[in-house]
Formats: sequence, C-alpha cells, structure tokens
Amino acid sequence: MPVTPCAELLSGAFATGRALPAFNVITLEHAQAVVAAAESAGSPVVLQVSQNAVAHHGGRLAPLAAALTELAAASPARLALHLDHVTDPELLRAAPAAGFGSVMFDASRLPYDENVKATAEAVRFGHAHGLLVESELGRIGGKPGEPFDAHAPGVRTDPTEAAAYVAATGVDALAVAVGSTHAMTRRTAELDHGLIARLAAASSVPLVLHGSSGVSDPELRRAVAAGMTKINIGTALNVALTRAVRAELALAPTAVDPRPYLAAGRTAMREAAERLIDALGRPGPTAAPPRSGTGR
Repeated sequence: MPVTPCAELLSGAFATGRALPAFNVITLEHAQAVVAAAESAGSPVVLQVSQNAVAHHGGRLAPLAAALTELAAASPARLALHLDHVTDPELLRAAPAAGFGSVMFDASRLPYDENVKATAEAVRFGHAHGLLVESELGRIGGKPGEPFDAHAPGVRTDPTEAAAYVAATGVDALAVAVGSTHAMTRRTAELDHGLIARLAAASSVPLVLHGSSGVSDPELRRAVAAGMTKINIGTALNVALTRAVRAELALAPTAVDPRPYLAAGRTAMREAAERLIDALGRPGPTAAPPRSGTGR
C-alpha cells in the first residue's frame, strides 16, 4: 500500500497508549528485514533514515527514499517514512520531495534558547510542507562526539521545561532523555519511569524514546505504560546483522559472493525486529490511560 503518514500512525498509538516501533535503516537489507517483520507481526512500523545514513549513501537522499517508497507500495503493512536526527537545514528542506512524512530536527546540542529558535523555524517549514516534526530536549547522547553519562546531572529532560519547549516551538513529538543512550550494544539501560510519567503529564505531544536498543523488553513495556509512544530502534538491527555476517564468513572464509552473508544478515535483522515488535505489542504491567490526538 502507499506510504502511510507518520502522523496517522503516531496519533493512533498515542490515543490508545500503545507503542509505535520505529526502526533505523541503513541498507536495503535493513529495510527489507523491517518490512518483512511488520508484515509477519501485522504491526504498523516507521522506517527511519538518519542524517548519518544519508551521509553513508554519499549525501544523496532520493535513491534510498525511492527504494523505501517502493517497498512500502509492495507491502500490505502500514509503513511510514521518517527522516531522523537532522541537523542540516538543506536535508530538512529535501524531506518533502523525497516522500518523507515526518522529520526529527535535532538542535539538542544547542543552548536551550537557541534550540527553541532553530526548532521553531524547522517546525514552520515542516508544517508548511505537510511534515510532522519531532525534536529533542535534554541530551540522549551516545553518538560520535557525545560520550557522556546518561545518568549525569542536568542531562535528563525536565518536565516543566518540556511543556514550555513544546509550546514555544510547536513540535508534534518530543524525544526525551530518561536514561537511555544511542548505540548501546548491551541492554542494560535503566530508565526513569517516574520521569517518563511526569513528562507525559506535562507534555501535550507524544514522547519518543531514542536509544531503545539498550533497553530490555520489560523496561520498554514499562516505559510505554508510563507514557512513551514512539520507540526508536537501530543498533539492535546492526548487532544482529553483524553477528550473522561474521558467522557466515567464518563458515566460508574464502567466499567472495556477498549474497549468502547478506541474506543471513537480513534474516537475523528480521528476527530481531519481529521479537521487538512482539515485545512492544504485549501489554505492560499497567495499562496507559487513553489519550486524544497528538496534541496538535
């Protein structure tokens, strides 16, 4: 079916207190694996392309976006396209023509006032061109150049500041720092579920958990029950891919045909995505109260 607007998937998840899985894809194999998992699970899913992934593809957004659009068109699953962690205004402006329905504009490294100003400008552009705009408040970290502790003072998102930030910028979704970091390869993150609940109560928009690969299944379900909506997953797929490729090459150290090891990696990523979709789809320890709309 055609690409589904992210706003439609996010509003449905937000209104019912359920999770919306969002997977970062880098290669065509990533995307094929996630689409197959969404079809198997019967779950809506967001396909995300980060600014770093665009850089990996030579800075060209359109070819990968076209491939994702074609995959979505050939699939019965409800799939949205999201451009993730954008700091380059030119890339933001390229998103609508490339077929993306949402973008995460990341000004979190800037001081608060500058973050508000830059994000409000991105929101004005996004809304004028039909984009749902997500942003980040607090410091989730874990990306190159951000080697700080997720539990350090001042890193986590403040609920009062979050409410003011949403009102000042007009964002449609908010990524918050609650104890996870990007690029974790072990699932040892300890989330602050009380903070998640306070942020959900203070904010009128869906909350987004970045760095979910480092969070265990029970912790993820508790986070959704506390008020988290969009759950971003990337590194878990890369771990599955790399492990499968290494195993395949160890069995055939002289092989030169990439298809067998890429196929093994794709299968491993599909299984990882299926497991995570299943984990997020099951009810948490408590039911989140129904909420109306996306706050916009």
